[in-house]
Amino acid sequence: MSATHPWTAAEPAAPAGPRGLRRFTGPRPPRVERCELCAVAVPEDGHRHLVEVEKRALVCACTACALLFDRPGAATGRFRAVPDRYLTDPDHRLGDGAWERLQIPVGVAFFFRNAALDRLVALYPSPAGATESELDPATWQDVLGGGALAALLEPDVEALLLRRTGGRTECYLVPIDICYELVGRMRLLWQGFDGGAEARAALDAFFAQVERRAKVPAGAGEGRP
Repeated sequence: MSATHPWTAAEPAAPAGPRGLRRFTGPRPPRVERCELCAVAVPEDGHRHLVEVEKRALVCACTACALLFDRPGAATGRFRAVPDRYLTDPDHRLGDGAWERLQIPVGVAFFFRNAALDRLVALYPSPAGATESELDPATWQDVLGGGALAALLEPDVEALLLRRTGGRTECYLVPIDICYELVGRMRLLWQGFDGGAEARAALDAFFAQVERRAKVPAGAGEGRP
């Protein structure tokens, strides 16, 4: 499902003109996105996502339907609303050895807690889409579990998004839907062995936007003993 990018409806055959020629009618407008719960048309700036927990699937929703699953107690139902918070931890430190323990072969990965399985899931973008990496619970706890953001992570709907560049690792808590948006973008743009210049530029732009939106939670960024 591509919930964040509008799809263009297929072109029907234009009416036949003289001598069997087709009249040019121009491109059709993009198909209107609709809430998958109530079918109301959803404007671009009113688009929300829900997670269908058992299927691990994203569902498009209007603001009114999404609010139903923002209420206390809604976390135990079929759907959970994806929050819209972006957090960063300036104190987060992750060395090369720790990154290798995570068994991630690329420089970008995201981690979320699957409530149904009661375990952490580690994924990274690849030319084939989101690829899962087996992650031992003890490794997760040693490498990431002690961070300020890990304690705030909401199961199923938020993820810890990590990027390793130039010997340093950036760590963010983000809505899980943008992680899958990143996966789709990388799959579309990826070329050759290392992704290519276009994919790297898109990755830089994506993380620049995350950085602009991210806030430091209370108690983080104050230094560690």
